[in-house]
Amino acid sequence: MHTFDKAYWERHWTPSADGGGRDLPVNPYLPAETTHLRTGTALDAGCGTGAEAIWLASRGWQVTGADISSAALSAAAGRAGLADRVDWVEADLTGWEPGRTWDLVVTSYAHTETGQYALYRRIGSWVAPGGTLLVVGHLHGGHDDHPERATADRTRIAALFTAPEWRIDAAYETTRTVRPRGRAVELHDVVVRARRTG
Repeated sequence: MHTFDKAYWERHWTPSADGGGRDLPVNPYLPAETTHLRTGTALDAGCGTGAEAIWLASRGWQVTGADISSAALSAAAGRAGLADRVDWVEADLTGWEPGRTWDLVVTSYAHTETGQYALYRRIGSWVAPGGTLLVVGHLHGGHDDHPERATADRTRIAALFTAPEWRIDAAYETTRTVRPRGRAVELHDVVVRARRTG
């Protein structure tokens, strides 16, 4: 059973002898959902090895990539080549107090001990007025080895952001196939984009 603590994520992101390929590509929802936004500051919450953070930085965003795993951040820093546009921060998102907000906050498949919805609510508080929150998560049943608390539902995510200062701009479920190490894996995803209007 997964615990999703720091030790788990250090093991997950430590390079393996089988060439586990942690040099992952950017997920397709980030370009699809953010290309129309005016560039500014961005937080990649649970950035892993930095694919999304680096993609944003390469398009003019000033990015903070935060992750609990030092192994992931070391790999991210090694592949970035954008040192002036990305700050890498080792942080447990469940207790981190950044003391600031960002114009864009994104999270892609991040899992914490507190569960998905507590994480989404917490990182939503780091979105600046007028800014955007983008959540990409696993649908229940999308990964057989992920427990219930690691899955997400678009209706429940959207319900977290129904207060007057939020507007849901996109909420959908989709399926895509990835090929880690040449093996086809079907991902069932949920994507929610919300705007903080006030």
